[in-house]
Amino acid sequence: MPRRPAFELADKIIPAGKQVSVKIPSVRLYTDTPIDLHVEVFHGIKEGPTMLVCAAVHGDELNGVDICRRLIKKLNPKRLHGTVMIVPIVNVFGFIQQTRYLPDRRDLNRCFPGSEQGTLGSRLAHLFSSQLMSRASHIIDLHTGAIHRSNMPQIRANVKDPVALKMAEAFHVPIILHAKELDGSLRAQASKLGCSAIIYEAGEALRFDQTAIKAGLNGVLNVMKELGIVQRRGSRVKFDPIVTNHSQWIRNENDGVIISRIRLGERVKKGQILGYSASPHGEMEQAIRSPIDGMVIGISNIPVANQGEALFHIARISTDQISEAGDIVDSFIEDFDSRVL
Repeated sequence: MPRRPAFELADKIIPAGKQVSVKIPSVRLYTDTPIDLHVEVFHGIKEGPTMLVCAAVHGDELNGVDICRRLIKKLNPKRLHGTVMIVPIVNVFGFIQQTRYLPDRRDLNRCFPGSEQGTLGSRLAHLFSSQLMSRASHIIDLHTGAIHRSNMPQIRANVKDPVALKMAEAFHVPIILHAKELDGSLRAQASKLGCSAIIYEAGEALRFDQTAIKAGLNGVLNVMKELGIVQRRGSRVKFDPIVTNHSQWIRNENDGVIISRIRLGERVKKGQILGYSASPHGEMEQAIRSPIDGMVIGISNIPVANQGEALFHIARISTDQISEAGDIVDSFIEDFDSRVL
C-alpha cells in the first residue's frame, strides 16, 4: 500500500503518521517582537478530510483554548483518517491582553478575508485564511459568550448547508441555531472557500466552564467520528438536538438593577416573567417578559443595566417542543456535569 503523501504547511513537511508543531510568523508588536501563529498538525496515515479546529478568535474567550489543549492530548496521527490542524489561540494579541479585540479595537471576526497590506486584523485574517482555512474541508470554531455574558452550549451554523448541519447534529448539544454568515466573519470566509464550518458557543469570556469544556471536547470528537477521522463510541446519552431559525435578545426598557428569575437552559413561554428591572431606590419595579416561546440560551451576568442593554437571549421553540427541550437539557446537564474527559 503506497504511503500517504506528506502535508505541507508554511516551511514544514509533515509525514503521514506524524504530529508536528508549526509556528507561522504572523505580525509584530510595537517593540518589533515577532508573534507566531502556533498550529498543531496531526497528519493521519490514511486518506480523509482535513479539519481545522480553532479557538480564541476573540482573545478573551478561553473555553476553546482548553478544549484544544485536551484535544491535542487525545489524538494519535497513526490512527487518524485525514489531517487535523489545531490552533488554540488565533488572536494572540487579545489573549495576551485578556480582551476580545485586537490592539486597534478591531474585531478579528469581522476582518476576513483580509489583506496582506491591510490593518493588523486584516493581515492576520489573510494569513489565517490563506495558510489554514484554504487547506481545510471542515472547520470547528470555538467561542464563548462575551464578557459578563454566559451562553448555554449551542451550535451556530448555516443549516441549509447539509454538511454543516450534519456536523452540528453530530456535535451533540441541546440546540442548533441557524445563523446567517455575517460579512467579514470566519464562517463567511469558509463558505466562500467551499468549506463547511460550525461555531460552538458555550460559557463566558475570561472563565473556564468545566461543563462547557467537556461538552465541547466531546462534541469535536463526535464530529470527527461522524466524518470518519477518528474511531470512538460517541456520546452515551442520545437525543436529537432542537434546530431553530430564530432567536431574540430581550433588552432592558429602563435603567436600574436587574432581578433575574430564570437560568440558562430554562424553557419559557410567551408573556412569562424573566425578571424585573428595578430602581435602586425602591421607587419602581417593572416586569421583563418573554415575547416568544423558547429556551434561554444566553444571559447577562451583570445585575445592573441601562436602557437598551441586552439581558436575556431566547431561542424560539414551538409550544409543542417546550417539554421535549426540557428533557434534552436535563439529560445533557446530567451527563456532562459528572463526566470526566
